[in-house]
Amino acid sequence: MLWIAPRGVAALLAAAHLAFVLALREPWPLAGAIALAAFGALAFVDALRLRGQLTIERDPPPRLALGRRDAFAYQVVNRGDAALAIALVEAPAPRLAIDLAEARAIVAPRSRTALRVGVVARERGRTALRSFHVRLRTTLGIVERRRAFAAPANLRVMPDLSALDRSGDLVARTKLLETGLRRLRRRGQGGEFASLREYGPDDSFRAIDWKASARRGKAMVATHDVERAQQIVVAIDAGRLMSPRLGDRCKLDYAVSAALAIAAIARLAADRVGVYAFAARPIARVLPASGAAHAAQLTDVLSDLEPQFEESDYERAFLDLRRSLRRRSLVVLFTDLFDPAASQAVLAAAQLLQPRHLVLVVLMNDAAIAAALRARPRDADDAYRAAVAATLADERAHAIATLRDRGMLVVDVPAAELTVALLDAYVGVKTRGLL
Repeated sequence: MLWIAPRGVAALLAAAHLAFVLALREPWPLAGAIALAAFGALAFVDALRLRGQLTIERDPPPRLALGRRDAFAYQVVNRGDAALAIALVEAPAPRLAIDLAEARAIVAPRSRTALRVGVVARERGRTALRSFHVRLRTTLGIVERRRAFAAPANLRVMPDLSALDRSGDLVARTKLLETGLRRLRRRGQGGEFASLREYGPDDSFRAIDWKASARRGKAMVATHDVERAQQIVVAIDAGRLMSPRLGDRCKLDYAVSAALAIAAIARLAADRVGVYAFAARPIARVLPASGAAHAAQLTDVLSDLEPQFEESDYERAFLDLRRSLRRRSLVVLFTDLFDPAASQAVLAAAQLLQPRHLVLVVLMNDAAIAAALRARPRDADDAYRAAVAATLADERAHAIATLRDRGMLVVDVPAAELTVALLDAYVGVKTRGLL
């Protein structure tokens, strides 16, 4: 479709001025016809130059990482004889924040150029691109052509695993995993006997093998190979309590990223990893296994997990887990203890897995509650908020203490620190032989 461009409006005003000048000597109809014909001739020539063959192909990445800035690439080919000024904008798409500013370029005759449109993924899951829109002008710029290009494409927004925290990078993540494995191999206590070595300053006094020390006349420490092929099950509460947003992500997003990280280090430690997601009913299940295909399946299942705005049935979920787990497992439960009712439900249901299984409860403490406790009240509303925050903090602390008293492990840190804290907890379980 053709539209008058801003320069075309200026040309039209110039034609009107020409008609006024001519009307001083010629009749009005003739003066108007001459001016309109002049403008029409310019517009016609400009429109003909816009008929050149133009092709545009979008090349989006098949996957986007949550919260990470990326871009869609466009290849523009001008097969015509006139230079074209192009302005391109991508149509809105669910889960994505696409730059609204037009991507602009001038494409010379019989040449090509590349354009990029920035995008940030705001939510995990599957999404689809529909079309993009362009405005074309020649160097004359009297008229412009507007055109929509239908270009359907399916995308997936994956958890951001390029960092273990908001400021890290892939190198830091890899180093942490390697460090964890070295700790597993050097300080393992729960597996088979490997060898004796001389006692060192970093060793625990309780690690001394007294019989071997007596035979050799010096303090000796027994080292063990960490037991491998153990079973890890990541249980994710995807109900109402995991839907609130912490900054630019919901709690479930942080849980998914941390779950994928612990699955990665568990695979490197030769453990078998499974997933169980639930809300009012079971949502997804991947039985514990190992291998590259299994890792891809875990990633797909976790990446598509979305919060359900319903109360989670912990008892049903844990009874289901207990029936399906034939061997002792580390059950890593991602949930929240925001209110007393939820805390009591988690406490009661988690005991269904004990003592056969080791339960690690993973929580994200709320920065808003901490901020309300730190703030100095200025009025009655502030005082009320502080009182509510203090009550919630006390109830949460009591629930966490009860979990620990009943033999469960607990990780309770800010969301941004969750992944690192969870990996440390996993390494601790392995090195102490708790599983």
